[in-house]
Amino acid sequence: MRYPKSWRRVIKRTRLLVVCLLLAAGVAALSCGNPVHKSRAINVVTVDGLINPVMARYVERGISNAESAHAVAVVIRVDTPGGLEESMRDIVQSIEGSDVPVITYVSPTGARAASAGTFIVMAGNVAAMSPNTTIGAAHPVDISGGDITGTLGDKATNEAAEYIRGIAILRGRNADWAEQTVRQSVAANQDEALSLHAIDIVADNLGDLLTKVDGRSVTLTSGDQTTLQTKDVPVVTNGMTLIERFLLIISDPNIAFILLSLGSLGLFIELFHPGVFFPGVFGGIALILAFFSLGTLPVNWAGVFFIILAFVLFGAEIVVSGFGALGIGGVICLILGGLLLTSTSNPQFQVSRWLIIGIAVVIAFFMFSVVTSIIRARRLPATLGTYTLVGKRAVARTPLDPTGIVFINGERWTAMSTTGRVEEGETVEITGVNGIRLTVRPIGKED
Repeated sequence: MRYPKSWRRVIKRTRLLVVCLLLAAGVAALSCGNPVHKSRAINVVTVDGLINPVMARYVERGISNAESAHAVAVVIRVDTPGGLEESMRDIVQSIEGSDVPVITYVSPTGARAASAGTFIVMAGNVAAMSPNTTIGAAHPVDISGGDITGTLGDKATNEAAEYIRGIAILRGRNADWAEQTVRQSVAANQDEALSLHAIDIVADNLGDLLTKVDGRSVTLTSGDQTTLQTKDVPVVTNGMTLIERFLLIISDPNIAFILLSLGSLGLFIELFHPGVFFPGVFGGIALILAFFSLGTLPVNWAGVFFIILAFVLFGAEIVVSGFGALGIGGVICLILGGLLLTSTSNPQFQVSRWLIIGIAVVIAFFMFSVVTSIIRARRLPATLGTYTLVGKRAVARTPLDPTGIVFINGERWTAMSTTGRVEEGETVEITGVNGIRLTVRPIGKED
């Protein structure tokens, strides 16, 4: 059965809506975590990578799920070079406030619990390490990775030292050694950490760990003591959801800078060359992702405003022809924005200098090309105005019965068909210009 064109458009749009809804439902299903509500099980949470707000929320969710399922214990597998102090404190608070015993485990072989990871491991009710792993080196560093000097350095060091010392005392571990990891950046492998009583167990793998902690008595936040019964207990892995993995990927200052720059560039192109659509859509999506990424970072909003100002200056250069001065100012603002984008002393959360320079050079070259083209166009002799449109082809954006809207050269024009109704999407030829209205006819038809 053949439907009228208007019906077919409705059917196509309905099908597209159904497909979008199905895709959204699929994403929602994939966003759900693994089934972790199995009662009386061991829940495993994996901290692999930098400590940031996304990782902190994931650990908090894992512990909360374990509490809801009345799990026997939570095992947090740790392999991290460190991260943000605020996120580390959030994780430590989640561990210390857990109603379920938490076992922190530096794993697998070759892993490390450096810097912020040291605090997390020592916060566990039971702390364990795999063979050939390390822990320690928790001294605060500045933006270049060196020591923080002066009063600010003393303040940061003293605060961190007392914090980790308090954690060690709470768990009955070697507080003096814990303090040295901050003040002197000492580190230890699994055997040294065990002999120093910085950890409780060295275990070859997860199964060996659960066997060795079985029967241990731990004290919970409530003050109640409980005996771990972990032998032959089912293990449930509480992995990251699809959304959490995606957010962890984009919660990187380099990606945030790229998204912010490309998003601003996309909107810039759409504003000065409307009708292309793709740059504008891409720019909008990129900016939304950029602002979410910035929401997971210790952002310095002065850096964001510098980047936005850079593209304002680029636009001003095109409009008023500032002979390059405004464009140069835009490049400088873009570089300053990248340098100031994050407000942390941790070098792992700073935008790469090479990335900043690379993007600035690419955008500067793009702007130079655009401005050069505009200058050349302005030097061309004047044309005959709108009458140069006669004979060119346009696309109907609405039905012409007999009037409607057509699209040509990135612009929308009111048009009148001289040969009857023209359907949306048909190609027409411009036969005349009457003020701001075009007269058109479908390709292949005569007046």
